[in-house]
Amino acid sequence: MKAGASRIRVIGIGNEFRGDDGAGLVVARLVRSLIPCGIDVVEQTGECGALLEAWRDADFVVLVDAVQSGAPAGTVYRLDATQNPLPHGYFRHSTHDLGVADAVELGRALHSLPQRLVLYGIEGESFEIGAGLSVAVSEVVGTVARRVADEFGQAVKEPTKPHVSY
Repeated sequence: MKAGASRIRVIGIGNEFRGDDGAGLVVARLVRSLIPCGIDVVEQTGECGALLEAWRDADFVVLVDAVQSGAPAGTVYRLDATQNPLPHGYFRHSTHDLGVADAVELGRALHSLPQRLVLYGIEGESFEIGAGLSVAVSEVVGTVARRVADEFGQAVKEPTKPHVSY
């Protein structure tokens, strides 16, 4: 890690061209506007190797991604992956063979997880190519961004509402 680089990182995961799969990216962009310098905010597709690299040398990481567990769209989950495995079926919208849950468990096996790893999952409704965020998901991304910022004990300002296309 280069000198002065943050050891605290937010990683928004998703594909903004696949409907609610873009929720993690929208949250990351909102978080970037809420928190002070010194906390890195990164956007990723969720590819396993890229995630392992994205949290390398970080002490505390918060990942945000869309999930599909069968709960109502817009449901928000907070999972601490520091000690416990993730529910594998939640994070299945990766366009790659290995996704978020796989990256976390591979990181655990390789002893390369951050000291603290928290995941926020936002239950998606539609993952269609070319669609924007669903109404249910767009209604919670600001709340999730504030909750992520609160993870770091930061005083935050009110986020701007993201532009949502239907």
